[in-house]
Amino acid sequence: MTAADTPTDGPRSIEQRRREALDRLARDIDVWVATADATGEPTLVPLTFWWDGETVWLATRDTNPTGRNLRASGRARLCFGHTRDVVLIHGTARMLTRDELPTSVGDAFTAKDGWDPRESGPSYVWFQVTPKIIQAWGTVPEMTDRDLMRDGKWLVQGD
Repeated sequence: MTAADTPTDGPRSIEQRRREALDRLARDIDVWVATADATGEPTLVPLTFWWDGETVWLATRDTNPTGRNLRASGRARLCFGHTRDVVLIHGTARMLTRDELPTSVGDAFTAKDGWDPRESGPSYVWFQVTPKIIQAWGTVPEMTDRDLMRDGKWLVQGD
């Protein structure tokens, strides 16, 4: 259990939330991925991910609703954590085929989770999600300063 998993005596500083958000991106295995189709029909699924320090990498079939939605809209919302320790990313998604995927990305993704989508059939594609907004909060007192990134730029600097 980390400090982010336990209740605090008061709101965490924005600097602490940035550190803990980056820690979550580095250590968590799965993320909730929200997309919508052209009519606005939502889809919410958990997917394995890898954070490269700047972007989130996802793999899914290009034939399922999430793959189709990401390909068509180029937008996603990613939610990490639980309801008392949320990291929410609004980002743009770029699709890459197996042939376009850098080997280093596929290898790092596989090393993190132990699953290699490159071996799971030709319908698997990759999405590189670039954060435009990152928010992190635990409880109501942290809602006011929940924005860590806006327009792809960190609002608070790290260590």
